[in-house]
Amino acid sequence: MASKTFVRTLRTASKQKISAPSIPKRSFVSATATRPVVAAQRTALAAASQQQTRGIKTVDFAGTTETVYEREDWPREKLLDYFKNDTLALIGYGSQGHGQGLNLRDNGLNVIIGVRKNGASWKEAEQDGWIPGKNLFEVDEAISRGSIIMNLLSDAAQSETWPAIKPQLTKGKTLYFSHGFSPVFKELTKVDVPKDIDVILVAPKGSGRTVRSLFREGRGINSSVAIYQDVTGKAEEKAVALGVAIGSGYLYKTTFEKEVYSDLYGERGCLMGGIHGMFLAQYEVLRERGHSPSEAFNETVEEATQSLYPLIGANGMDWMYAACSTTARRGAIDWSGKFKDTLKPVFNELYDSVKTGKETKRSLEYNSQPDYREKYEKELEEIRNLEIWRAGKAVRSLRPENQ
Repeated sequence: MASKTFVRTLRTASKQKISAPSIPKRSFVSATATRPVVAAQRTALAAASQQQTRGIKTVDFAGTTETVYEREDWPREKLLDYFKNDTLALIGYGSQGHGQGLNLRDNGLNVIIGVRKNGASWKEAEQDGWIPGKNLFEVDEAISRGSIIMNLLSDAAQSETWPAIKPQLTKGKTLYFSHGFSPVFKELTKVDVPKDIDVILVAPKGSGRTVRSLFREGRGINSSVAIYQDVTGKAEEKAVALGVAIGSGYLYKTTFEKEVYSDLYGERGCLMGGIHGMFLAQYEVLRERGHSPSEAFNETVEEATQSLYPLIGANGMDWMYAACSTTARRGAIDWSGKFKDTLKPVFNELYDSVKTGKETKRSLEYNSQPDYREKYEKELEEIRNLEIWRAGKAVRSLRPENQ
């Protein structure tokens, strides 16, 4: 039976669950007839391919040597044997819980879900085929059954429920995170892990929905892997194996501290906050200078996300420049330095705010409020109603795949 303490603390936290939308498949067809691959690129590609051997590899990333792990060294049969005596208790069924849990189940591992009974997550888990009493339990029972406890609650919920969870993390268990937030900022979160257990991290570089969709496509997401505490001497091996089991293709070594710093910094910067701010600034200037909503959106968002960004993702910034007109590349190269010089002080301010814990304090205080969901929905509604995104909805409706 779940403890009243945990049920009470989790009830508030469960209201904060955010389900990331599924990522639609899209294909990108280059408008250019040939790919302008220069000799240096061919050499780099050849060198990289020579390094793709099984198991642990040492890779030169622009002059810095790093260790990378790959899934080919952990085939399904090896995973099943490695975890044959383990029960993976996955706590929380939000975006990451959903993606990682289903991938673990599809890989044949003994995974169970722990959430508040009859809450929204419980009902969603049932819809995904998890069976109460078999592999779906209340949190306390899941933890008692598990040998590896995968804490995938939201950051605020981890802090709120920790007093109920910590006593159940007895010697011999392993504690798993997908974000270094809670233990790194323990002065604020109060998540002080027991000293006699392994504490590991696998942080996919994308939403749980992407973790799931790439796995189903036979691909693997890039993930960070880190060790906070190694009591058994096998923590790193265990973390890598779990990383592959949840759907990672390649795993890059880091630390809990660096993972959380880079993650909070990145999502506030180029990944989400910064890019949204830049979109808004460019769009608003175009509108203020007399351009139509469709033209402003196409020049700001549509061309970026549907044409240029895919080129950068597939081949790099230099290839994207080479694929554009001479006029476009000249202007882009000239103005990139101006943007960097203007924005770098802002990014330094942001990094300082992350490292000092200011961003953590802000997140915990805001996301722990009882009316958090209502406030969040109001903010989302304001974003939905911005002209740029209303215009974007109309533009997307005209795409062939949406007809």
